[in-house]
Amino acid sequence: MNQDIILSMKNITKTYPGVVAIDNISLDFRRGEIHALIGENGAGKSTLIKCLCGAETPDSGVMELNGVPYTRISPRDSRQHGVEVIYQEINLIDDLSVAENVCLGDEIGKWVSFRKLNAKASRIFERMNVAMDVKKMVRDLSTAQQQLVEIAKALSKDAQLLVLDEPTAPLTTNEVENLFSIVGTLKSHGVTMIYISHRLDEIFRISDRVTVLRDGKFVETLNTAETDRKTLIKLMVGRELSETYPRRSNITDIPVIETRNLCGSVPRNINIHVNKGEIVGLAGLVGAGRTELARAIFGADKITAGELFLDGQPIKIRSPKHAIQKGIGLIPEDRKQQGCFLYFGIDWNISIANMPSISRFGFIKHKRVKQDAIKYRDLLDIRTPSLDQLVVNLSGGNQQKVVLAKTLATNSNVIIFDEPTRGIDVGAKQEIYQLMTRLADEGNAILMISSDMEELLGMSDRLYVLCEGRLAGQLKREEFDQVRVLELASGEE
Repeated sequence: MNQDIILSMKNITKTYPGVVAIDNISLDFRRGEIHALIGENGAGKSTLIKCLCGAETPDSGVMELNGVPYTRISPRDSRQHGVEVIYQEINLIDDLSVAENVCLGDEIGKWVSFRKLNAKASRIFERMNVAMDVKKMVRDLSTAQQQLVEIAKALSKDAQLLVLDEPTAPLTTNEVENLFSIVGTLKSHGVTMIYISHRLDEIFRISDRVTVLRDGKFVETLNTAETDRKTLIKLMVGRELSETYPRRSNITDIPVIETRNLCGSVPRNINIHVNKGEIVGLAGLVGAGRTELARAIFGADKITAGELFLDGQPIKIRSPKHAIQKGIGLIPEDRKQQGCFLYFGIDWNISIANMPSISRFGFIKHKRVKQDAIKYRDLLDIRTPSLDQLVVNLSGGNQQKVVLAKTLATNSNVIIFDEPTRGIDVGAKQEIYQLMTRLADEGNAILMISSDMEELLGMSDRLYVLCEGRLAGQLKREEFDQVRVLELASGEE
């Protein structure tokens, strides 16, 4: 084996019932490189990584780690070769300290010495060039800080090959910059990284090589410096994409949903409105109160003061069920925890919020459930071998489409999208943008929360900016400017 190759995957195939997840894939990863792995949701990225870390067993093929061949690798074998995976979902124990999480599973003497524990964790953060209070409880950390603890935990196991799966999805712009600095430091120390992201600007910024997968198959590996965005998109989706952000012409000045001095758990004295046929963006830093405002409008959080108006009439939303009855729908930020039932079928997930229409005298109309599922599968191009497929087995993009279908099935005319494209690929993003445009053109009012500045500026007709729970400003489309949005979001006048 070439000494520059830390991992070689040869003819790896993995199938699930009705699905070939990865099909005869062969790849090499070099020591000390940042190797990006990209592709649409369902391309096989996650399955490939699961085979690498021992969470799944390939049906066929060979993996060579540090020159040692395996047809099946266990999690212990993978870790002994220095393979560590940092998944998109944070996997820490809230009630333990930073040091305890970093060193969890380590043997530091017969008895636990917190002095040694803290000292080891501190050395790892020093190596990362990060200031961290290792005695602090994990529950008291921000999301970005928890992400750094995940990296430190991996390094405590002497990671030689670090897999980063959508690491910037929950981070702000400044936090992303900090993460990239750490990634550069690790690379200088000889750590190999497999970097999975749907954000192509990140791929071009930090990776040395990029591999494209499509429909479970290897497409091409390129030197990042020798390719461009258009080429990668075409390789990923297998086709040319149309204009990224579709334009609309059916905007009115008729308010559909309006808040007046609304207060909640975080929002304070918020005055916003969304007109018929309009897409209104909601910008702000993490903790600004965007999601809390959406939850208050939807009835998931209590409105403590102020008023909510629907079609010009005051209304008191008592619960999410009441909101749905009044035509208000929410696609939540966390699709796995709040948006769908992972261990139920696609058909039931689509119909679950629309029980009055699919039941009579307490009995479910199974034929209606199937009809609705077929309708929205075709409308949203939900890729699945069966409508009773468990949602947990779908790719992230198809899970998001199921959540969208559930809301569309309720015939809502006010739809709140909270981070609608987080963690999904460029092709699925385009489909969701087109869907949002079509919904607006049909006269629906859309409120969109997004941490993706390009997406906010590209999709919104108007923009509200929140800062620390308060409305910091409103921008019309002709006033859109990224610097101005960031100034408002950070409280700079």
